[in-house]
Amino acid sequence: MTTTLDRGAPAPEKTDSGRRGSHALRWWVLAVLGVAQLMVVLDATVVNIALPAAQQDLGFSDGDRQWVVTGYALAFGSLLLLGGRLSDLFGRRNTFIIGLIGFAVASAVGGAATSFEMLVAARVGQGVFGALLAPAALSLLTVTFTEPGERAKAFGIFGAVAGAGGAIGLLLGGMLTEWASWRWVMFVNLGFAAVALVGAVLLLAKHVVAERPKLDIPGTVVVTAALFGIVYGFSHAESTSWGNPVTLGFLIGGAALLAVFVWIETRVANPLLPLRIVLDRTRGGSFLTVFVMGIGMFAIFLFLTYYMQLSMGYSPIKTGLAFLPMVAGMVVSSTTVPSLLLPKVGPKMVVAGGFLVAAVGMAWLTQISLDSSYVANILPALILMGL
Repeated sequence: MTTTLDRGAPAPEKTDSGRRGSHALRWWVLAVLGVAQLMVVLDATVVNIALPAAQQDLGFSDGDRQWVVTGYALAFGSLLLLGGRLSDLFGRRNTFIIGLIGFAVASAVGGAATSFEMLVAARVGQGVFGALLAPAALSLLTVTFTEPGERAKAFGIFGAVAGAGGAIGLLLGGMLTEWASWRWVMFVNLGFAAVALVGAVLLLAKHVVAERPKLDIPGTVVVTAALFGIVYGFSHAESTSWGNPVTLGFLIGGAALLAVFVWIETRVANPLLPLRIVLDRTRGGSFLTVFVMGIGMFAIFLFLTYYMQLSMGYSPIKTGLAFLPMVAGMVVSSTTVPSLLLPKVGPKMVVAGGFLVAAVGMAWLTQISLDSSYVANILPALILMGL
């Protein structure tokens, strides 16, 4: 992930000769990377709609159900920085393929789960291998498209896949749960992984890294523990309270470890996250924007799924269809704003406007009650958040 995080010049590499990895196949490479990215992003939401059915089948409590979602996010988020560094150490292609295979195996285990613990373990496994896949895919995309114009177009397509993947996962989850079984929201990943794996083996050039960067072991251990503590603290608050000693302990401990991580990164020779990246105003602001939007969007997905199925009586597929206006909003804005508004008003106004529109949509949802209607209380909010 060297090129993505700008850690400096990438390590010298040698690529194999022949058709594989050639410039002529670059758009096919984008298709392979897009399939893998769709699988990773989709799995952050596809389980949501199947969760009520899985809960009934495996018999776990309301307090435990969040861990099916949180287990994936916890492993994925806490190991993402390490996944980027491992792609530097072992090569982008190798890391990408290992991530695909591991993700498929974890999905198969989850689909065959006979207990709550087995399902959560599989979700954690998906998060671990997803943390290998995502940065390797971004890095491969960067080195595949070297011309600025084509690179912008490729990243636009890749971003559209990532952006719509979460909402598409809700629809797919509903279809699979209602027409087959909740287990197929896990088994479906085997198809995605198989297509991406064949494409990776045939299209991606082998890389031999001549000079391997050193791994920042102290930084890796500390930041992983810090992120785990913060996420666990938030999750524990849901089943207890914000004032619970365990909740406070994990939140405070996680924040303290983050401060230690920042201190470590200023001292080590090969930092896991060079601080110049997040201290740059443009990059730091962009990361913060995505972070805040992610918090709001994924919380809405989980809450509305249970609200529509348990309070409004929607079937899984009807719940998935109910989220389609949000996808439509995403498609409309992502295909028009970059060409129409961005050149005229600049990114600051577009980002601020996006936050404002999303805030209005979320404020709209605060009016929901047990007897609310979809058309009046949910539909307008979904369209606004999609835009």
